[in-house]
Amino acid sequence: MPIERFPSYGGQALIEGVLMRGSNYLAAAFRKPDGEIEILSEKLNGIYNSRLKKIPFLRGLIMLWDALVLGTRFLTTSANYQTGENEKIEGPTLYLSLGGALLIGIAIFFLLPAAIGQGFESLLRINHWWSNLIEGIIRLVLLVSYIWLIGKMPDIQRVFAYHGAEHKVINAFESGADLTPENVMKYSIEHPRCGTSFLLTVVLLSVVVFSLLGPLPILWRFLSRIILIPILATLAYEYIRWTARHLDSDIVKFLIRPNLALQHLTTREPSRAMVEVSISAFNKMYSLELDLPQTP
Repeated sequence: MPIERFPSYGGQALIEGVLMRGSNYLAAAFRKPDGEIEILSEKLNGIYNSRLKKIPFLRGLIMLWDALVLGTRFLTTSANYQTGENEKIEGPTLYLSLGGALLIGIAIFFLLPAAIGQGFESLLRINHWWSNLIEGIIRLVLLVSYIWLIGKMPDIQRVFAYHGAEHKVINAFESGADLTPENVMKYSIEHPRCGTSFLLTVVLLSVVVFSLLGPLPILWRFLSRIILIPILATLAYEYIRWTARHLDSDIVKFLIRPNLALQHLTTREPSRAMVEVSISAFNKMYSLELDLPQTP
């Protein structure tokens, strides 16, 4: 029988591996070059055990940042397993690397579309509603194009396949199925709580939110795009949580269709070996969540 009530378990794809995150623990499994599966785990602290986790909107911003930090750290770890290196990115180096990546992302996906939208508004003398719509379309095209382009890279295709394996395991668990490779392979590579859905939701919400600001000079337009990113992120986070809890509604099923469709750019059908890695990560995390005896 499907599980009616369960924590919102989730994860992300790594390089030849999968990270699974629970309410109190996380576990990451990696396929090493020699074919063996290495599993790491740790207890979640900070925001995951504080009252802030239960405060709507505020919880989304803090947990998303923490997820980025954890994800970046384990991505580095997964890369080290493939190269045999022991270098770790922690502390200031980790935050500087993540901050630099975020700045580049803001410039490409927020400021560049804003500049082009402003240009259309000035040259064609259109109102701010049309200008913001054009800006939103450009932002969406940039996002989809970027995902499509990197998805052509062989190494990224394998990461996307592990992403599909992660979704399959979560879907199988939420359906109450035994987590065997044979069972898990039957499930979908789509999942409503996917990070890809979050990105698309941010882009679509930006059209509405930015349009409400009215016409702005170019400097204020740029500043508004930067300042409102946390607001867009928290709104998108709460929207994704809400839709995930109301999947029995036909309206919600209709609303999430674009999100699920975009996931086909960031997921691939995984191999059995990839699914085995994903199951290993989930089982380790889940056993820690239940405080079950650990197997070697």
